[in-house]
Amino acid sequence: MDRPKQPRDPQAPKGRPTPKRSETARRRSLAHTPADRKEAGKRAREARRADLARQREALANGDERYLPVRDKGPVRAYARDFVDARYSVSEFFLPLAVLILVLSMINRGAFQAYVLLAWLVVILAIVLNSVFLGLTLKRALKQRFPNENLKGAVPYALMRTLQMRRLRLPKPKVKRGEKR
Repeated sequence: MDRPKQPRDPQAPKGRPTPKRSETARRRSLAHTPADRKEAGKRAREARRADLARQREALANGDERYLPVRDKGPVRAYARDFVDARYSVSEFFLPLAVLILVLSMINRGAFQAYVLLAWLVVILAIVLNSVFLGLTLKRALKQRFPNENLKGAVPYALMRTLQMRRLRLPKPKVKRGEKR
């Protein structure tokens, strides 16, 4: 190693003089503290509001760029389409629950037993449908995306089945019965 040695200035080992503590403290405080805290807070709130509005619009339109992190990616899009292309017992839970609740108000002896049986049948149908849907979706995801991270995609799809189709966000892009 024949590197030419230059004389080193002991006062400036980094090519510049070491700053004094008072200078570094002043520089740090200027970097982190906004000039007008109210104005900075107002700007931050407006920026957050604009981001949320953009996300809401993306959820309504399905614009992949501005979707929340939980809805982004091809795996989640496939899971959404997989669920949206099928009928599910889970999506009818809310109307069925209201109907069964109204029927449970009828006080006619043996009729109460039938209402309880209806609750049991609905819950059992939802559980069986969810298990079947989860297994078939998991298999389809493994075939379609063998090298992707599939973590959380099945629970995401099962939560989507619990929502009525009309209220799902992002909006369904496929029609019922459509193959994907």
